[in-house]
Amino acid sequence: MLTVDQLGALRSTLQAWRASGHSVAFVPTMGNLHEGHHSLIRLARERADRVVASVFVNPTQFGPNEDFSRYPRTPEADADGLRAAGCDLLWRPSVETMYPYGAERTVQVAVPGVTQTLEGAHRPGHFDGVATVVARLFNQVRPDVAVFGRKDYQQLAVIRYLVRDLAFPIEIVAAPTRREADGLAMSSRNQYLSPAERERAPQIHRTLQAMREAAQAGQGREAVEAEAARRLTDAGFEVDYAALRRPDLTLPEAGETDDGERVALIAARLGRTRLIDNLEFAA
Repeated sequence: MLTVDQLGALRSTLQAWRASGHSVAFVPTMGNLHEGHHSLIRLARERADRVVASVFVNPTQFGPNEDFSRYPRTPEADADGLRAAGCDLLWRPSVETMYPYGAERTVQVAVPGVTQTLEGAHRPGHFDGVATVVARLFNQVRPDVAVFGRKDYQQLAVIRYLVRDLAFPIEIVAAPTRREADGLAMSSRNQYLSPAERERAPQIHRTLQAMREAAQAGQGREAVEAEAARRLTDAGFEVDYAALRRPDLTLPEAGETDDGERVALIAARLGRTRLIDNLEFAA
């Protein structure tokens, strides 16, 4: 696996691959990688001849109460895991390379609508930072395929909107959420849970399953959401939202009789750790 931190080296390598007729798949990350990330690399490996992963802790997507400097950085372990998963090139730019005028003076990309609810309402400006850095990474790598996990469901919706609206010639592939044996979605944040909190954390996935069962049994959206929030609160969580939505994250209307595809989404804090998860299903 090649590791590059200069834009010229990245572009010359990609140019040589394309001159040889190779397709390129891309997996953007912020590092501190785990098996969920490695599964994205393996899926990318199935979709293209060459796989590029980026590790960049993006300052523009951190809010005022989110400490950019404390985000865990594990470069050696990240490189080892990417190599073992089948990555061909690790793109590891500096903040100065990504934002030559500085993060405070950068050209920003804002995606309307889908960023204003759920995560966007609780983390103002977060998705502007995500869209800004992903647009830059897409311009740098120019992949044929980009792979994103379904666990960050709203982020995936934002990226799909971005790609369609700005006409990036990139296929977006959504990878299944990887889970621990007890159902907890794999996340870099899980390492911050105390042993007691880790025992309670799978309640999020169980609550999503209960939301699915209630919706499929015909319960109304508001009742499903209220019961989910109560269940989590009783288990010791501080709930940001427990929501039932259409796949495009709009609200389903009462008595709606379309194809019935739904997604249940939860964001909740357990101690100092904020966890998110979702579950797609047919109502």
